[in-house]
Amino acid sequence: MRRAELNDLDAVIAIARRGSFRAAALDLGMSTTALSNAIGKLEAGLGVRLFNRTTRSVSLTDAGRVFVEQVGPALQDVHGALEAVRSQQTIPSGTLRINAFATAAREILSPLVLEFLRRHPQVHVDLVTEGRLVDIVADGFDFGVRVTDLVPSDMIAISLGRPQRYAVVGSPAYFRKHGRPRVPPDLLDHPCIRVRLPNGALFRWQFEKDGQPAQIDVDGPVTLDEASLARIAALEGIGLGFFMEQDVIADLAAGHLVRVLDDWTPPRSGLCLYYSGRRNPSAAFKAFIGLARELGAKGGSLDS
Repeated sequence: MRRAELNDLDAVIAIARRGSFRAAALDLGMSTTALSNAIGKLEAGLGVRLFNRTTRSVSLTDAGRVFVEQVGPALQDVHGALEAVRSQQTIPSGTLRINAFATAAREILSPLVLEFLRRHPQVHVDLVTEGRLVDIVADGFDFGVRVTDLVPSDMIAISLGRPQRYAVVGSPAYFRKHGRPRVPPDLLDHPCIRVRLPNGALFRWQFEKDGQPAQIDVDGPVTLDEASLARIAALEGIGLGFFMEQDVIADLAAGHLVRVLDDWTPPRSGLCLYYSGRRNPSAAFKAFIGLARELGAKGGSLDS
């Protein structure tokens, strides 16, 4: 049989962890077809199937479970040894994997990620956006980016400086037709663009004024699960939208959207970069942390 490569072993662990060839392929930065072919060759070499595959699901065979139980811990030791060697590097190189929700990714892309790549051209950054909160260690990420309140308590967090705000917005044409809400309960009389969270629940719009919080379960003609789609619906005058301020700030400045209930949306927790403590962090890992601390100290902008 051909000698199994380290990437093949990583692939088996990734599929077992994610329960999906497609999700594992995204994590590994390869196509689903290439991943399937690699696993097929590994199984052929071993003479056993590691996975049961159907059109709807993937599960470990008995041999696959033994493989993961035996190889998984050894693979962690191998990667630990590789990290120990990389920690001796003087020039940052290799790959850093970051998990963030879409708004956070847009917020950090220019001041943090792209600036890091300009300073350290031998490093590759793999930035994955998704709404659900993942276990960054179990899912093979170096860093996560979330609002402060969502950072797991066992992680080390670095504030990125800038507080976040929500914004209730509508198009000028919408307000000419429907008028403006003055207080959050008025929203119950307005068509609103509903947002579905990654866990399937419908998001309740959150407000606060003079220390008094309020949550409104709005109603409207459409439910979406992505901010960019909701923004299009708001621009088209379908209803009022509830966004992170940064997602619509250009539209507000251009007059394409108008903000209401501004006094009910005070600044909230800012973004944090977070990570698990490591005994032997690579030069790239340490350099990224250093730039994140620099960014946070300057209030979210490296130009200041």
